[in-house]
Amino acid sequence: MAQSTAHKPELPDKEEHRAHVLSLPLERGQSDREPHSYERWLIHKLMRMAGSPPIRFRLWNGDVIEPEVQDARFTLHLTDHKALYSLVANPNLAFGDLYAAGRLEIDGDLPDLMESLYRAVHAARQKWPRWLDALWRNHNPRATGISEAKENIHHHYDLGNAFYQLWLDEAEMQYTCAYYEQADNTLEQAQLAKLEHVCRKLRLKPGMTVVEAGCGWGGLARYMARNYRVKVHSYNISREQLAYARAEAERQGLDNLVTYVEDDYRNIEGQYDAFVSIGMLEHVGKDNYPALSELIKRSLKPNGIALLHSIGRNRPMLMNAWIEKRIFPGAYPPSIGEFMEICEHSDFSVLDVENLRLHYAQTLTHWMDNFTANQDQVTEMYDEHFTRAWRLYLAGSIAAFRAGSLQLFQVVFTHGDNNQLPQSRQELYTFPATPEGV
Repeated sequence: MAQSTAHKPELPDKEEHRAHVLSLPLERGQSDREPHSYERWLIHKLMRMAGSPPIRFRLWNGDVIEPEVQDARFTLHLTDHKALYSLVANPNLAFGDLYAAGRLEIDGDLPDLMESLYRAVHAARQKWPRWLDALWRNHNPRATGISEAKENIHHHYDLGNAFYQLWLDEAEMQYTCAYYEQADNTLEQAQLAKLEHVCRKLRLKPGMTVVEAGCGWGGLARYMARNYRVKVHSYNISREQLAYARAEAERQGLDNLVTYVEDDYRNIEGQYDAFVSIGMLEHVGKDNYPALSELIKRSLKPNGIALLHSIGRNRPMLMNAWIEKRIFPGAYPPSIGEFMEICEHSDFSVLDVENLRLHYAQTLTHWMDNFTANQDQVTEMYDEHFTRAWRLYLAGSIAAFRAGSLQLFQVVFTHGDNNQLPQSRQELYTFPATPEGV
């Protein structure tokens, strides 16, 4: 199980990525006046509606408002009075914007704070009046048609390879959930174990053909070619990622087995022994699930196996408004029921469903550690607001997987009439997926 040793490129000039710097509401309100009594009341009301989490508020004049129910574990500092009104009007969007803009400061561990908030809000939401649920609701995701998908992907994945190399693993540049067979596995070990785990579930054998929808920086395709000697066609619409993937395949002598195609997954042609997609379904959009199902059906040989790996939910729910607006446009993580609609639409037989939720929390913790160690370079590439936004994105994602707001599903399926099936799962665990010496 060879490891990639791609050198890290020079950090790009800041001007190159100026278009990606977030557009945030930076205008501050008054910070030199005393808070009104109704503003204090608003904070108490906001906290009660949020389930009374263990949070105190420090206002713009230094006044402190303690939680009503329990001792505070965290402190939120509002730097101006307009920040308070934004937070009350739409906390799903405003919390992230205010933190990224530096108008909301936090004392305490950021992932722990977010987890505490998620748990409290989840419990309190069942008692919200309808008007509040409507006021604070998340908006529908942006469209994910072919033209819109390109812009959505550009917004997130074309930030620059050098940016992601600062905090992703050094083995295969995986921006998806790793697989921790042991709690003390390194990020590199866990990401390579994830690739191996996926290959075993697909029952790959030398000479097989595989099509991949959404390949990231191409690590899975190279792993399959290098370790299983299969031929892979990988589709992606991110030019930054494809440039890296093609260079690596050529450097490793795998370009005779791996073809990276700059095109939308909807244009996949041919039939293959395996269909795989790791971390793309979140960007497909629920309205496109029937078409995706039909695409997989016509792309898969009669005895072929498919695997979809995606962030998901326990029940249907829209993506957080701030994440969808600032970080992941068009994102929608499906519930397990919505996931199954893909299989049901084309009469697929589901062979295996695995939930790696806590593995993703651990993956994100490793990412955040790396990000924090390199945050000065991130700020140099973009600006402080961008760095704060991504710090919150990573921390909030850790919290969401810990609290169960998000899941990570791997679903394996095949044609409904395929009888060439494994007798058991034993082959998946005959020997460790985690490589030694990484």
